[in-house]
Amino acid sequence: MHIIHPTAIVDHDAELGEGTCVGPYSIIESGVTVGAHCHIGPHVHILGNTIIGDSNRFHSGCVIGDDPQDFKFRGEKTRLRIGNGNIFREHVTIHRSNSLAEDTVIGSENAFMACSHIGHNSQVGNKNVFVNGCLIAGHVQIGDHNIFSGNTMVHQFVRVGSYAMMQGGSAISKDLPPYCMATRQNHVCGLNSVGIRRHGFSATDRSELKELYRYLFIAPEPWQEKLPRAYHRFKSPAAIHMLEFISSSSRGVCSHGRE
Repeated sequence: MHIIHPTAIVDHDAELGEGTCVGPYSIIESGVTVGAHCHIGPHVHILGNTIIGDSNRFHSGCVIGDDPQDFKFRGEKTRLRIGNGNIFREHVTIHRSNSLAEDTVIGSENAFMACSHIGHNSQVGNKNVFVNGCLIAGHVQIGDHNIFSGNTMVHQFVRVGSYAMMQGGSAISKDLPPYCMATRQNHVCGLNSVGIRRHGFSATDRSELKELYRYLFIAPEPWQEKLPRAYHRFKSPAAIHMLEFISSSSRGVCSHGRE
């Protein structure tokens, strides 16, 4: 059914799916559920009320499901839920939520490179890439198909849309709209043009997104005047998605700045 290395410690209350293997010196504690065909490498620690789907791969030194780094936390049996087909490279850390009312959630087919971190209560979508040293704080909401380059930082309660990219070393404490490229601190420098083209957006949609970006981020009018006009001017689903994301922001969005 599954393969457990003689030096690994798997609590008798933990559940392992068919075909899952556990490497040397790894620890899987009570309350953990691991799906089928997962590979858990050496020195991995999985704990807490953590539910993991199928075909996930954990490399050396990962710590998955530990307590949230929140001084208000009082030891409740909070949860971490992980989907299918994710890759967790060396020393990745993912924390459980800080309350029973909300889980930390990781979707499917994400790649977490070495030493990246996802904080408590964060909600991560699907097919995102978190490059080495990427730090995501608590209560962050992340869409799909984003790339977080090396040593990027996302402040707590920030939202990141879909098909966006953060340049290496950049940091945001405001929302990053979908399709945009973040640079430096709380700045965007244009669209993630390569990303949206690779994901099959038509030339017409890409052209309208570029025009919408110029109108929203470079035109001098105040936001409260530009947004209503933009809804009448831009009609593609991608443009409406960006407009709805910006309109619903409570923290404000990153502003345009040079690379």
